[in-house]
Amino acid sequence: MPHLFTPLPLRSLTLGNRIVVSPMCEYSSVDGFANEWHLIHLGSRAVGGAALVFTEATAVTPEGRISTEDLGIWSDAHVPMLERIVSFVHEQRCCAGMQLAHAGRKGSTAAPWKGQGAIPISAGGWVPVGPTGDPFSTTYPMPRALDAAEIPAVVEAFKEAARRALVAGFDLVEIHAAHGYLIHQFLSPLSNSRTDQYGGSFDNRVRLCLEVVDGVRSVWPERLPLFVRISATDWVDGGWDVEQSIALCRRLRDRGVDVIDCSSGGNVANADMPIGPGYQTAFAGQIRKAAEIATGTVGLITSPPQADHVIRSGQADCVFLARELLRDPYWPLRAAHELGHVVPWPAQYLRAAPKDTPAR
Repeated sequence: MPHLFTPLPLRSLTLGNRIVVSPMCEYSSVDGFANEWHLIHLGSRAVGGAALVFTEATAVTPEGRISTEDLGIWSDAHVPMLERIVSFVHEQRCCAGMQLAHAGRKGSTAAPWKGQGAIPISAGGWVPVGPTGDPFSTTYPMPRALDAAEIPAVVEAFKEAARRALVAGFDLVEIHAAHGYLIHQFLSPLSNSRTDQYGGSFDNRVRLCLEVVDGVRSVWPERLPLFVRISATDWVDGGWDVEQSIALCRRLRDRGVDVIDCSSGGNVANADMPIGPGYQTAFAGQIRKAAEIATGTVGLITSPPQADHVIRSGQADCVFLARELLRDPYWPLRAAHELGHVVPWPAQYLRAAPKDTPAR
């Protein structure tokens, strides 16, 4: 069986191990531009030994941002700094991924340490869009329902964002269809009460997701992998659930998606989520088996033996780490030593490495 440090082949790409830096919002951009913070944040986790480093949720349109400080890729002007970051990540023998996102009705809100409430238009906010005019919660802005005639422009924005990511040198892209953002809003019957071709039946609710995947795949080379992040369940009766996730993932597999990044929740305020160590790994295992597609798992994976067990037991093909890599960017190097594997270290850090460690 593969283990945490077994390489993972994905089309023409091979990840050096099964450790992925999960997309984590930094709320540190101005007008969507990456800067030195993103270079250091992403670069240090590449130095730390992860096989794949993802950007945060990167907005495909200005109104697709969560906050005014979100990273963006709606303009060609965003590419040069992203290209610099990718170049450094590659120098560390690490792959670079970009998560493409649209916040939908959860947009125009403040960064977490600024209160998370709605940002008024007078303070730089905007009217967000969603499948309907219903807000996420009473503290979030009132959205405007997307007209069906506007949806092709959303698909085109994802497509153009993928094209720019390719120009910047990214090795793969992930479409964000989780956590209550726009695509998830269309998937779930709890947030999508439309009566047109984008609402009602399962086929209609998954339509936007499939159109975005097709649009991105039309410009993303066949040789490069494509990921999709989903929330496997809303954690609420009558909402999006694992059975619907499996049905969607079968369609995604047939459309050229290589890995399903399995998370959960985010679409219903105050949903009762049984949060605990590895609480989402079962979803990855179910989808991996039933939809016959590679999966990643995320959520309170903190120790090397725990992460290694996820891979060895066949629950997922890779593990996405978030908070643990904020605490310790060099967790992968420590995990290799703890699990008895010899992995290369940066030559600059060899003086601190275990004996006989090779240089990268």
